[in-house]
Amino acid sequence: MPNLGATEILIILGIVILLFGGRKLPELARGSGRALRIFKSEIRESENEEKQADAKRAIDPAAPERRDDTTA
Repeated sequence: MPNLGATEILIILGIVILLFGGRKLPELARGSGRALRIFKSEIRESENEEKQADAKRAIDPAAPERRDDTTA
């Protein structure tokens, strides 16, 4: 990963401001924050489902795995 100094970061920030304008930056930041929040919640939900499936298998290892494929 390249080592960015203060000068390079300021240049990149200046280019971003020129491209998007000062008024769009807060809107872009809010949108990316929402996207990250949604992404994190989906990952947590997936991990919780995985843990629940593991716990069910530990209780009854003879039970067949059931998959809920709704994308078919």
